[in-house]
Amino acid sequence: MIQAAKILEQRSHLVPGKLRITEHFFQVPRDYNNPASGTIQLFARSALKAEKPADYTSTSHQDVQKIQLPWLVYLQGGPGFECRSPQNVSWVPTILDKGYQVLMLDQRGTGLSTAISQSSLQLRGDEKVQADYLKSFRADSIVKDCEAIRQALTVNYPEDKKKWSIMGQSFGGFCSTTYLSFYPEGIKEAFLFGGLPPLRNNGDEVYERLYERVKQRNEGYYAKYPEDVARVHRIVKLLSRFGDTTVRVQGGEGYMSARRFLQLGIYFGKHGGFDDVHQLVLRADTDLTQFGHLTRPTVLTLEAAQSWDTNVIYALLHEPTYCQGEASNWSAERLLEKYPEFSLQNVENDKPVYFTGEMIYPFMFDTYPELKKLKTVGNLLAEEKDWPKLYDVEQLKKNEVPTYAAVYMDDMYVDFDLSMETARTMKNCKPFVTNSMYHNAIGAKTDDVLKELFARRDDFID
Repeated sequence: MIQAAKILEQRSHLVPGKLRITEHFFQVPRDYNNPASGTIQLFARSALKAEKPADYTSTSHQDVQKIQLPWLVYLQGGPGFECRSPQNVSWVPTILDKGYQVLMLDQRGTGLSTAISQSSLQLRGDEKVQADYLKSFRADSIVKDCEAIRQALTVNYPEDKKKWSIMGQSFGGFCSTTYLSFYPEGIKEAFLFGGLPPLRNNGDEVYERLYERVKQRNEGYYAKYPEDVARVHRIVKLLSRFGDTTVRVQGGEGYMSARRFLQLGIYFGKHGGFDDVHQLVLRADTDLTQFGHLTRPTVLTLEAAQSWDTNVIYALLHEPTYCQGEASNWSAERLLEKYPEFSLQNVENDKPVYFTGEMIYPFMFDTYPELKKLKTVGNLLAEEKDWPKLYDVEQLKKNEVPTYAAVYMDDMYVDFDLSMETARTMKNCKPFVTNSMYHNAIGAKTDDVLKELFARRDDFID
């Protein structure tokens, strides 16, 4: 039984757009199985419509506090990324218009929720202690946080109103499926966007399929920008001139290696991603043409396009996201040798050099300044086998919570076939399948994708 979170602080303020934003701090156990191991703070922002009734002179702050609209909690993609404030999120007005109040949770270890960084980890102890600490920051712990917060926020609600709705984007959908597996009694309905997880015990099949999809996206990119084949060759040759240490990055402790540069392919799975990468390639190659080196503004722009240093959980826990009782053992790196299209040796012939996608590699812990300091921790987590279950397949087969899932046929990040396998496994799951949207449709095609999912909740198909 999960105990209610302790509410430490709640402060509200009005923002343009007729929204009342409340900033919440909660306290929860770091390890729910061992409460004596200490507590962490969680942070979330909620949004409520700020409307004045005709007779608004009688509406007090206390009246606002008593509002008991149904809650919808949003679980962010990642792992390892914080939420933006609700007034800056495209879908929030639509959800508020439908009568909810929204809670944007910074998942544990992100944003203002006892954030994980190299320096904050060092405070825990040596590398073994840090790796053990990080084991508490996966989806199995995140959903316990959600249950603790739900109980705290609905303590005065009538019993039949205490359940809340959940909404998960990408990794947030993985978390939602974990939630449906272990705490379905807290959930009224679930909305998933590109977030039906593969029901596997490790990442090997996931990454094999991912390499195939990233290959296809590279083919699409070079078909659109054939001139970038030669440009990428020039950039890779420059970055490889003195091994991986030709170009230093900010802070001086890391490097813009060729393999690091090719990680920009992570953008290929988003709406407009080809164009984003092309702009970066064009800028870097123009530097080489005009000056013979990459200028500091260009290197800073490339650094800003990569979030591995600012969100270290993304690298440390990405492969363990797929692990149940098995070690990841650097899955993406082991499988890379099967795919010669991604080899840097292709600069020696006329073949294009392919960009990589959402994969984690050991070299990252030699080139990104923050990750360099976490190399031992990264290796320990890659070798770790003792990962708890993330999904209860038998529970999902008898799921009673109405679940609506947007599944994108051309999703580069989350495999379509494995997602549909999960949709068929999960009772009461209604998928919306499309080939006209990519993984980030909730942000890029907000109205279109919300309309489809709510139609599956509200409409009747005979």
